[in-house]
Amino acid sequence: MPSLIRLLVFLGLIGGAVYGVLWSFANLVEPHPREMSVTVPQERFAK
Repeated sequence: MPSLIRLLVFLGLIGGAVYGVLWSFANLVEPHPREMSVTVPQERFAK
């Protein structure tokens, strides 16, 4: 039983660390917007 509790605590700590990293990436990192251009072939307009 103690090894099961130790495993669950370890998995909970790893899960909490992963959750914290994902939260910080989602809320603290700002993306850099940039312009984008896509060339569309003429065959798509000829239909």
